[in-house]
Amino acid sequence: MGFLSLLVLIGIAYLLWRVTDQLPDLIFRLSEIQRDVAEIARRSREADDGANGAEENADDAKD
Repeated sequence: MGFLSLLVLIGIAYLLWRVTDQLPDLIFRLSEIQRDVAEIARRSREADDGANGAEENADDAKD
């Protein structure tokens, strides 16, 4: 039983080592995704503002 526990402990240590080895790359990729999502949201908001502004200008022209 002690040998099996040792193997499990070594397996867990190996998996933790692999995860921490990949952590900087994962954080970088998540930051890039966050930046892309923010850019898409900003463009969408600008497009909505532009469409709303055009509708308001059309309403003003009718008056």
